[in-house]
Amino acid sequence: MTDSVSLASGYGNFAVPPEAAAAAAHALQSSPLAVLPAAGSEALRAALAGRARPADAAPLGSTNVVITPGAKAALFALLKTVLRPGDEVLLPTPNWFGFEELVVRAGGTLRTLPLHPDDGYALPEEQLRTALTERTRVLLFSNPNNPTGRRYGRAELAGWLRVAADFPNLYLLSDEIYDLIYFDAEPPVSLLDFPDPRGRHLVVNGFSKSLALIGWGVGYLVAPAPVAAACAAYQHATGAAVPAPLQAAALAVTGAATDVAGRLVAQLRPTRAYLLDFLASLPTSALLVAPTSTYYAFPDLRAYLRPGQPAVQSSAELVARLRTAGVDVVDGAGCQAPGFARLSYAVPEADLALACERMAGVLEVLG
Repeated sequence: MTDSVSLASGYGNFAVPPEAAAAAAHALQSSPLAVLPAAGSEALRAALAGRARPADAAPLGSTNVVITPGAKAALFALLKTVLRPGDEVLLPTPNWFGFEELVVRAGGTLRTLPLHPDDGYALPEEQLRTALTERTRVLLFSNPNNPTGRRYGRAELAGWLRVAADFPNLYLLSDEIYDLIYFDAEPPVSLLDFPDPRGRHLVVNGFSKSLALIGWGVGYLVAPAPVAAACAAYQHATGAAVPAPLQAAALAVTGAATDVAGRLVAQLRPTRAYLLDFLASLPTSALLVAPTSTYYAFPDLRAYLRPGQPAVQSSAELVARLRTAGVDVVDGAGCQAPGFARLSYAVPEADLALACERMAGVLEVLG
């Protein structure tokens, strides 16, 4: 049996930052370990609230931040707090495949808003306005986007906020966990960079993607103080604070974020270039939106699907053929885009080269 190469993982091949290891080791010297408040350590929450933002951004303090056991926990806590019976969550797609189950488990109903690669997955104001209803409680999006690597800029977000102003019960929830992995000169724009006069902006982030704390299980949410307090109360009632050594590590990489993320981006540049060159070489592959953030590409492989059968079924068949050939990828159908595939380039270059060789063999037969 062929040993498989995985381009499907959501985690990179990043070493533990030495700043994090040293901080965690130092915290472990305390005996007994400190038991922190459910919302997290004051130092870490203050550091996260104090990240640089424009002068007209909504003011933030430690009361707006809750440290959670991973970003999924932050998403769930926010959804559980703001959703009411019968509420809908509107999700522009393609998007991360894990959102749906979190929404359902939090008591909401997910409704998707399909975007299209032909126009760069743009979401114009009027398209958003048409999609929103009185039942829409949350507009959920990832920025930078997983799986496409698309970044939504200041002008686009400002347009969405103009629309949202006409829906006073609407929350905007931005998953920004890839915010420091970018390849353009300008960093991605955060929802936290804007004024929030009605207290409706919610942000989720973490440390496992942009800051290399893979497996450490530390995330956080930023929200208006009453929402953050409710999330902290929920965490206190259902679990416990993230352990002190992990929060110490998170504080260390927060303080060294520019250096830590810069090392990751430098590590990713060669494999990113390799994968994009490979995709460009395929005769019938279309990378319609070049990724400018994250460590994924999301190529259009619909030309290789078996005709005459449902797209979801044919997409699964293509992914299965790639797996048989020794390459694991994420089926775009799970991201509401059958016929596309999410490919990670956060892997060793030798593994990526082997995966591309195997993919080329499968696609040549199907093309």
